[in-house]
Formats: sequence, structure tokens, C-alpha cells
Amino acid sequence: MTILSGPTRAPAAGGKPRQLIVLCHGAGARGDQLMNFAGNVGKALPHALFIAPNGPVEADVGMGRQWFPLHDRRPAALAAGARQTGIALNAFIDAALEEHKIQDYALAGFSQGAMMVLQIGPRRAVAPRGIVALSGALLDPFTLPAELRNRAPVMLGHGEEDPVVPAYLSRNAAATLQENDIPVEMVIVPGLKHGIDEHVLIPATKFLQRAFA
Repeated sequence: MTILSGPTRAPAAGGKPRQLIVLCHGAGARGDQLMNFAGNVGKALPHALFIAPNGPVEADVGMGRQWFPLHDRRPAALAAGARQTGIALNAFIDAALEEHKIQDYALAGFSQGAMMVLQIGPRRAVAPRGIVALSGALLDPFTLPAELRNRAPVMLGHGEEDPVVPAYLSRNAAATLQENDIPVEMVIVPGLKHGIDEHVLIPATKFLQRAFA
């Protein structure tokens, strides 16, 4: 099985972490590119440890990493890729929780990373306190009812003008999650393209604060 690794950001308050937040980057990026996100959220959650694993394979385009191949964009192929990589990501999360002796954790991801946290989050036996999926999609919705193992709350954020991952995919994800009695908050930002701005970051931070309260 692939062993993942990536950068970490210690709790802003110092000392032993009380929470773990796992950050999953988008295709063509690396974990360290989410450290600004971690820094902003860390101000509101000063006892949280952030870990941002790098995707297991080289990106199809660019110099970064990705979670699964994108040369075949058929829904079944994307879902199969997320499912396969989910094995390594789940193992990474379990190992981090054990290493740091933490029980409370959350998952957050952007773009392809958001697809990963939506794939594994509701299927984990030990529920995360919350799942933040920004500019993502729910790739494997049809198997979710049979595989659902928790109903951790989900926050979806998306730019209305996203040309890479269309915003309707978050709307579709919200509908499927709600059909499975999973609490969902959704923020669609007018004018925002494929990115994260304060209109997404602030609600995501407040969501995580509530999740850990």
C-alpha cells in the first residue's frame, strides 16, 4: 500500500495538539500550498495540528501531485480512482491520530482534495467532527447509502464561476448528502472562480469552530 506523507503545522498555541485537521490539496499542487489555509484557520483553532499529505502520484499536468489520474474523466473511472486512493488516505489519517494520541479530527480539501474528503469522510468508522469540501464533487454517490458509516456534518464551498469544477457539482453533492440525512452547509460565492477567498474561508473557519465546540 502507498505510504503518504506531507508537511505539518503545529498548534498556534503550542504544546500538545487537541485536534487534528487533515488538509487535501488539489491536482497539480502539494500539501505545503495549503499551509496558508492552515495558518488562517489555526488562529481560530489554536490547539489544532494541521497535516497536509501529498497526493500519491505525479500530476498529469504541472509539477505537483494528484490523488488519482485524470486522463479518464468518466465518472466511473474517477470514482474508482478516489476509492483506491482512499485506502492510503484512511491509513494515513489513522496513523496520525494514533501517533499524536488525538481523538477529535476534521477533514478539509480543495478541488480534487475535496473529492477525496467527500469520498472517505462519510465512510469512516470513527466519524470526523466535520468535513470541509471546497470546489469539489461527490464522485461515488450511488454506493454511499450502503457504505455510509457516519453522518458527520459537511460544509461545501464553491465559486459560482468555477470553470474547472462547476458549481453544480457541489449542489448535486449537497442533495445526495441531505438525502442520506447528513447535515450540510453550502456557500456558493458569486463571481468566484476556482479558488478560495474570504467568502469561503470565513464560513469554513466558523464551521470548523462549531464542529470542535
